[in-house]
Amino acid sequence: MMSLSYGQFCPVAITSEILCTRWTTLVVRELMCGSTRFNQIRRGVPLMSPSLLSKRLTELSDHGVVEIKHIKGNMVEYHLSTAGRELIPIIESFGTWGKRWFNSEVNLNKLDALLLMWDIHRLISHDYLLILIITII
Repeated sequence: MMSLSYGQFCPVAITSEILCTRWTTLVVRELMCGSTRFNQIRRGVPLMSPSLLSKRLTELSDHGVVEIKHIKGNMVEYHLSTAGRELIPIIESFGTWGKRWFNSEVNLNKLDALLLMWDIHRLISHDYLLILIITII
């Protein structure tokens, strides 16, 4: 659990204590985009240390934002809870606001080609891809 508190009985302060720690909104973004496994989430936040990702997922679970599901063996999946899914339009609004007010700061120095390819991978529906089988003689 997070030890820092604003010490205020205010919904904005309480929400900020949960969501406004470094990397937390990006972890929620990854879950929104369909990542469910630890390494999938990690691919979407490549500069985040594995230990911090684990800590954030635990905190989000403790606050009821993320559900941890144990599947076969030691495998675990992470899913947004009902409360977490209610964050989707809020996180999307962050993106809309950022594009409106800070899009001019986007440049090639901030381009992460691996993250871009990961996003494309997640967004492409494999059902619509043409599968070609080629035999070379």
